Amino acid sequence: MIRGVRGAITIDQNSEEEIISATEELFVRLIEENHIQPDQVGSIFISTTDDVNAAFPAKALRKFEGWTYVPVMCMQEIPVPNSLKKCVRVMMHVNTNKPQEEIIHVYLKGATVLRPDLGSSLAK
Repeated sequence: MIRGVRGAITIDQNSEEEIISATEELFVRLIEENHIQPDQVGSIFISTTDDVNAAFPAKALRKFEGWTYVPVMCMQEIPVPNSLKKCVRVMMHVNTNKPQEEIIHVYLKGATVLRPDLGSSLAK
């Protein structure tokens, strides 16, 4: 069964260092909390708001050993008026036997407002 594992994090400044660092933090939490191995992952979509463009957030994943061959695509979010700014979102497609309600979605920093009903104790 393929399940979507979602996460998001906000950044303070549109800089390569901050984008990569924040995205790395988000991936660490998603991977740890859901016990994900790279060979379980079919693909990953990463989106950013239009004010996050100083780097490709996918570069953060390349720092993780064993994740070289996981397909990753970056894209831009729809610029909805009054939506959360400076946000990086992740949708990881994972092969797992876990039921939907056992998947732990991770929302960090300002992104906790996106889905206050979801998330983990570790992420808070």
